[in-house]
Amino acid sequence: MSMNIKKIAEMAGVSVSTVSKIINNYSDISEETKTKVLEIMRQTGYVPSNSAKTLATKKSNLIGVIFAGKLNIDFTHPFFVEVLNSFKKQMGFLGYDLLFFSNEKSHAIDGDYLARCRHFQVDGCIIITGQQLEPSISELDHSDIPCIGVDIQLAGKSSGYIMSENYKMSFKVVEHFYLQGYRELGYIGSTSESDISNMRKNGYIEAIESFGLAVNEKWFVNGDNFFEPSGYEAMKKIINSGQLPQAVFCASDLIAIGAMRALKEHHLSVPDDIGIIGCDDIDACKYTTPTLTTIRQNKDKIGRIAASLLYDLINNQSETSNVVVEPELIIRESCGSRH
Repeated sequence: MSMNIKKIAEMAGVSVSTVSKIINNYSDISEETKTKVLEIMRQTGYVPSNSAKTLATKKSNLIGVIFAGKLNIDFTHPFFVEVLNSFKKQMGFLGYDLLFFSNEKSHAIDGDYLARCRHFQVDGCIIITGQQLEPSISELDHSDIPCIGVDIQLAGKSSGYIMSENYKMSFKVVEHFYLQGYRELGYIGSTSESDISNMRKNGYIEAIESFGLAVNEKWFVNGDNFFEPSGYEAMKKIINSGQLPQAVFCASDLIAIGAMRALKEHHLSVPDDIGIIGCDDIDACKYTTPTLTTIRQNKDKIGRIAASLLYDLINNQSETSNVVVEPELIIRESCGSRH
């Protein structure tokens, strides 16, 4: 006979909640009752499931992981992989496991994340930015389930977010270009629907104008996403415009790597013909030719802070928090360093 918590309660002549309290080591149960229930569990070989353990505590110690959007970055983007690894490690120290939610196949139209989060009784969620967000992302954000967004501005009463200071990173880029003598500047972003790409673009334009430089719209090109083929195609559009900018800021390192490939195919040299700066500081930056100057986002810090913010929300130790992390310019050969 298959055992469950209800059958154990019936055999012991106690309520299901009493058995649940014994499983979770509550102190308000008599030793006689506790001994009786534990003996029945031993004799039947019953091992409490995670669901049984959560009946009294109302906590599953599970964290939902959601890669938001119909166009999402999942496990293929090095930046978010490193953030998630840091997040996983910190949540593990705090006693939580991760549960990944899919938005593929039957969930492709709308992930219905809130219903699934309730089904699996997750204690909270981390939501990682994507493009073309599903309506159920907003529904989850505005629910009572604690959520922390990474590079996505959540606004619910139980939500918060963390991201790099995108406007400041754009200013750092323009300042560096200016000090290197570059005056004609371009930008390659992700799709126009990407909030993060647009933040970087808008900050970049403001910084260019603050230095008294002109903004040439033909050198501002959106791609399809944050990946290498998108940067490659976008740079070809800039090359085909008939006149090159002196330098280009790319919204991600992968976009920058694709852009450099397009320049190489057209026999253009980086940085002699055009300077390139990326964003993220993924490991590949150190191995490109030339090595890639980039804006470093502190991936380890972002992951650890995201975990701590979510833990505090789950345990009512703080109200909703929004945190921005300081970016850092890493100078390499593609713009500003010959070493």
